[in-house]
Amino acid sequence: MKTERFTSHPHGRIPNSRFPLLVHRNAIPGGGADAVKERFRQNGWSNNWDYPGVYEYAHFHSTTHECLGCASGWMEFSISVGESGFSRIRIEAGDVIVMPAGVSHEMTSQSEDIHMCGGYPDGRDWDDIQEKFLSEENYKRACKRIMMLPIPARDPATGLEMSEWLAAPSSVDGGWNDWRTGLDDTA
Repeated sequence: MKTERFTSHPHGRIPNSRFPLLVHRNAIPGGGADAVKERFRQNGWSNNWDYPGVYEYAHFHSTTHECLGCASGWMEFSISVGESGFSRIRIEAGDVIVMPAGVSHEMTSQSEDIHMCGGYPDGRDWDDIQEKFLSEENYKRACKRIMMLPIPARDPATGLEMSEWLAAPSSVDGGWNDWRTGLDDTA
């Protein structure tokens, strides 16, 4: 298994996260919906679903982090990570994405046999926020919810502690302090 790491910064009304988005390549060799969901549940990521892809509109979650596993086929995402603000990421059967709350994502292309599974740490429930419908007030509320979420106990694919997230710089050290302060501005 190989892991790719993507960083992000706030972009418009997309909060993103100080935690890196992780792509575990071939984390569940061969994929399969039952195998993917079972791995997620074993590692404490439940409230699972399986579906032929993910939403085809950009959205993020403020109430939970999310993991996405490719059970079959392939899919391309547009994800709000990387130096330019958005990256295209392609995943295939057996790959798992560990997505911090606040990172926007949408399906942009897929194979005919695409099948995805998802899960959330400790079975949290998700919301579905689209930047284009987000007021300034609701944006600030969503950001504050995201900042209060705990780091999950285990990685959904590896079962190990979330070392990449535990090692992430603090908001101050990572350059997020001015953004955080702006969430409390009233003028």
